[in-house]
Amino acid sequence: MAAESTDATTDSAFGHISRRKDVAFRLLALAATLVGIVSLALLLTNVAVDAVGWLDWGFLTSPPHPFPDQAGFLPAIVGSLAIMLLIALITFPLGVGAAVYLEEYASDGPLTTFIQLNIANLAGVPSIVYGLLGLGLFVGMLDIGYGSVIAAAFTVGLLILPIVIISAQEAIRAVPDSQRQASYGMGATKWQTIRNVVLPRAMPGIMTGTILALGRAIGETAPLIMIAAPTTVFGVPTGLLSKVSAMPLQIYNWASYPQQAFQYGVVAAGVVTLLVILLTINSIAIVIRNRFERST
Repeated sequence: MAAESTDATTDSAFGHISRRKDVAFRLLALAATLVGIVSLALLLTNVAVDAVGWLDWGFLTSPPHPFPDQAGFLPAIVGSLAIMLLIALITFPLGVGAAVYLEEYASDGPLTTFIQLNIANLAGVPSIVYGLLGLGLFVGMLDIGYGSVIAAAFTVGLLILPIVIISAQEAIRAVPDSQRQASYGMGATKWQTIRNVVLPRAMPGIMTGTILALGRAIGETAPLIMIAAPTTVFGVPTGLLSKVSAMPLQIYNWASYPQQAFQYGVVAAGVVTLLVILLTINSIAIVIRNRFERST
C-alpha cells in the first residue's frame, strides 16, 4: 500500500509539472505570436496615418512630379504589374515543368541529386547576385535593353524560379502514390496520370508556393537597380523593350528626397499602395487555389 501511495503521489506530481510546462509553453507561443502581430499592426497603422491626405485618386493616376503635392505613382504601378504578369507567365510553366520532370521522370542518380542540391542552393542566393546575372546575361549578352520590361521580368523571374520549383516538387511529392497506381491500373499512361491525377491534386500546393514567390518578387529592388532600371519614369511602358520603373524603386527614390513631405507623406502613400496591390494579387491567387481544392 505504501508503494502504491508513493507511485500515485509521484504520478500526480509529474502530472502537475507536465501541465504547468504545457501552460507555460502555450503562453510563450501566444506571446511570440502577439509580438509579431502587434508589431506589424503598429507599423501598418503608423504608415497608414502618414498616408492620410496624400493617397488619393490623383496620386494613383498621375506621373511623378518634383513637388510632393503633385507627385503621382501611375507609371510605377503599371510597371510593377507588367513585370509581375511576365514573371508569372515565365516562372509558372518553367517551375512546374521542372518539378514534374524531377519528381516523375528523372531517375534517382548522382546527376538528379546534383541538380536538386543546386536548386536548393539557388533559392538562398542573395537577390543582388541575380541582378548581376541579369546584367551580364540579358542586358549584356542578349542585349534586350537596360531597365526594360522584359529584362526586369527575366531577372526577377530567375530569382523566384528555384522557390517555385521546390514548392511544386513538395506538392507533387505529397500526392499519394496509391492514386498513381490506381490510374496505371485503369490503363492510363504516365502523362495521362500526371495530367489527370497528379497535377490537379498538387495544384493547391503549387499555387501556394507561387503566391509566396510572387509576393517576394513584387518587393524586390536590388535586381532592378543592377540592370539599370530607372528609379523614376514619367510614362507607362508601351512594350516589352520600354524603360520601366517599379513601385519599390519609386518609393526608394522618394525616400532620398530632402523634403519631409516626400520622406513621410508621399513614401507612406506609396507603401500603402504597394501593400494593397500585393494583397489584392494574393487574394485573387488564393481564390483560384481554393477553386482547385474544391474541384479535387
